[in-house]
Amino acid sequence: MTDVTADKNDPAGSLPSTDNEPDDLMEEKNEENQPAATAEGEGAASDVYRYIKGDLFTSEIFKVEIQNLPKYIGFNDLKKFLNKHGINPHKIKLFSRQMFAFVTFKNQEERDKAMKAVHGMQWKSKVLSVRLAKPKADPILKKRKQEEETEGGPPGAKRAAGCQEVEEDEEEPLNIQIANAVTPLWNVPYEEQLKRKEKEVEGVLQKLTREIGNNNKAMLPWLFVQKEKHNKMCCPLEAIRPSPVQTEYRNKCEFVIGVGADGEDKTVGFRLGKYKGGSCAVVSPSETTHVSSEAKRVVQEFQQFIRTTPYAVYSPETYEGHWRQLTVRTSRIKQTMAIVFFNPQKLPEEELEELKRNLRQYFTEGEGKESCITSLYFVRMGQRTSAGTEDLPCEHVTGEECIHEELLGLKFRISPHSFFQTNTPAAEVLYSAVGEWAQLDQDSTVLDVCCGTGTIGISLAKRVKKVIGIELCQEAVEDAKANAEANGLTNVEFHCGKAEDVFPTVLNAVVSPNITAIVDPPRAGLHSKVILAIRRAEHLKRLVYVACNAKAAMNNFIDLCRAPSNRVRGAPFRPVRAMAVDLFPQTMHCETILLFERVDYSSNTDSQTTET
Repeated sequence: MTDVTADKNDPAGSLPSTDNEPDDLMEEKNEENQPAATAEGEGAASDVYRYIKGDLFTSEIFKVEIQNLPKYIGFNDLKKFLNKHGINPHKIKLFSRQMFAFVTFKNQEERDKAMKAVHGMQWKSKVLSVRLAKPKADPILKKRKQEEETEGGPPGAKRAAGCQEVEEDEEEPLNIQIANAVTPLWNVPYEEQLKRKEKEVEGVLQKLTREIGNNNKAMLPWLFVQKEKHNKMCCPLEAIRPSPVQTEYRNKCEFVIGVGADGEDKTVGFRLGKYKGGSCAVVSPSETTHVSSEAKRVVQEFQQFIRTTPYAVYSPETYEGHWRQLTVRTSRIKQTMAIVFFNPQKLPEEELEELKRNLRQYFTEGEGKESCITSLYFVRMGQRTSAGTEDLPCEHVTGEECIHEELLGLKFRISPHSFFQTNTPAAEVLYSAVGEWAQLDQDSTVLDVCCGTGTIGISLAKRVKKVIGIELCQEAVEDAKANAEANGLTNVEFHCGKAEDVFPTVLNAVVSPNITAIVDPPRAGLHSKVILAIRRAEHLKRLVYVACNAKAAMNNFIDLCRAPSNRVRGAPFRPVRAMAVDLFPQTMHCETILLFERVDYSSNTDSQTTET
């Protein structure tokens, strides 16, 4: 997976309801599972496949099942295998225990090409077979159909938001439900939260230890010693560093707009569940602990505004309606950005311009003025827009074009789509640890991969000779350049592009006795091309890996440490230090820092490289 923008490291912020189930980013009802509003007449609600009959894109039409897969493969293994043979799937759903997978494509040509290429192919002594697969049933309509069959009639009138049936006498209060959904550890003492997260990272390191042994036999003697020292882990795990603040810490929240679980139309907040689970009921964030009071105020004022308009909320079930999402970004210097996502449908341009004028007037002169918005944007979302919103153009409505933040005594500019850690005080803890572990001096060159607005590299720039940042999002790169200039730095440069395309070229051009790479990639980790480039660059001796999901980055860790081969050239790395930093209190998520150092084969003891 290539870099993503916006909230690439944020397990709880890339979608209106990702705070609900962070582990399923990009799964909130992607367009391949979205029903089109095409069925008519009685019985339409029970046609669980009606969405594929419309003229809107859905990859479910171009779906195959690959059978007889090898045992013990993972999602990334299958994706790499398909990519290696020139196959680019739109979506993969792997069932490793049953040794099969569903794979969808963007068109019939790509599907047929894949079927022809893969059917009969041998992979790890298994002969693969491919057949056409049935589309996935729409989860909402499937649930309703089951209810009708069970009850012998149409669903009851208690269904909230037209999507979820609510048995009032069995449900907990909505504030408890939403707390359980978005901050599942809200009622767990903070010390206990930290212990759980540290235990989770310990399990990841123990698994990594086993994987290193399986993929690099030369490291077994070293691993044996490490396991004895560090409770079956390949390196010491330092005490987790807590977040300086445990409540109201999020500086960016994305709120869905829909019908409330309490029946209130045009509600702005979080979903109680996910569409694929049969739910699209929305609950206000007013009593959530992780959302700032500033963001809650914007939500309340915005909700009042949209309830005065004639435009309906967007329905993920029928594709009808307009209001879709509200993103709120705040900073410690009391600046607030609001980004309104709206589906124009077939509204004339002059009507949209009038709506934007009304928004501007409401937040600058009307009742919304109390929310103190300093930057307001309007984004048009089309029918085909699903999980990713980072590529959509933002129309500036009023106020400043950016907000600004202070971090470690430095100033940072943040644009609508730019990535910036969502917990600023905890990010200071994280970046301070990264700087400490990187072992830098005035001769050092730092490669800041997936750098966002440049926060890590800029925070280290005064301690090193040069910082080179790489980032996919052009908007973030412009911010990073402006941030370097605002902080008086002249030894920093930034390159825009996919890390897998830019990094090898940049790395080969660097001539320095002390190169340290710091990588802070998306949740899925770095592209394998980046890992291979790191391995080949023997002059790169040290790597600090910041993982927002250490489990998802496991393949990266393994490739850094595996034995050299025709594919993986260059001496391997070893993990020598690890630590968790809590950026997401009240949830099970945290950042994990791992320090990798190159194995020094010139040493008779096969020891680690030492500090330069």
